[in-house]
Amino acid sequence: MKKISWKSVFSLRSLTFTVLGVALAIIGLQGFMVPNNFLDGGVTGISILVKGFADIHISILLIVFNIPFLILGFRKISKTFGIQATLAVLLLAVGMYFIQIPVFTSDKVLIAVFGGFFIGLGIGFVIRGGGVIDGLEVIAQYTERKSAFTSGEIILALNTLIIIGAAYKFGLETGMYSILVYFTAMKTTDYVVDGFEEFTALHIISKDSELIKKAIVLDFNKAITIYKGERGYLPGSFDIKSDCDVIMTVVTRLEIHRIREAVSRIDPKAFIYVQSIKEVRGGLVNKN
Repeated sequence: MKKISWKSVFSLRSLTFTVLGVALAIIGLQGFMVPNNFLDGGVTGISILVKGFADIHISILLIVFNIPFLILGFRKISKTFGIQATLAVLLLAVGMYFIQIPVFTSDKVLIAVFGGFFIGLGIGFVIRGGGVIDGLEVIAQYTERKSAFTSGEIILALNTLIIIGAAYKFGLETGMYSILVYFTAMKTTDYVVDGFEEFTALHIISKDSELIKKAIVLDFNKAITIYKGERGYLPGSFDIKSDCDVIMTVVTRLEIHRIREAVSRIDPKAFIYVQSIKEVRGGLVNKN
């Protein structure tokens, strides 16, 4: 197990993201979700659901239900991560106990959308700070090793049970709105963690590969990588083939259309396909 990196735990960046994330999560929970019994997935959703069955303050439930995750965080990931996660969970629980925020709206659609938006922002910022305020994903990853199901399948199954519980306790309409909360929170968290500027790998195969290389590098100031391959093997002419260059470049979503149009002007029959990329490091990646 890795040693504790106190510099990482108490760095200004980590603390800023954690405090900001917890504050946003409290706004989402108190201003929108908890008073209306709307659920998010994960430990937060379980806490709101149990609160509906038992007269227990949600702060206590958040700590109790996160304990298995915190233990796994210490044992399976690192002590540094475990401490950062514990700090985030405790801040959330303390904030939910002492901070009082009025309900912002009674419109159910606005509650679902903005409740999910704020809780998603909070979760995302805490993750950027190195911790988490909801331990269901780590528990699911641990369970994945002990079963034939993937982490995503386990999370989906557990969140489905939570939403079914919400429909049973608070009504079918609340259960359906909770699905909207969960979807909004999930997408918002993804944007915060992965960034709004999503990168894409653009692959091009063309008979005019040299002209396309020059256009991408000189006109768009992008770096390229060349794979050596073979083209052909078409139905009806399987034996016909030829060597070719497969051009690959990493672009943003805003650049895809412009480069694709430039390639089409050079070779209207060029074969182009794209792949989403979660993260890019090193090399030359310009944001034009």
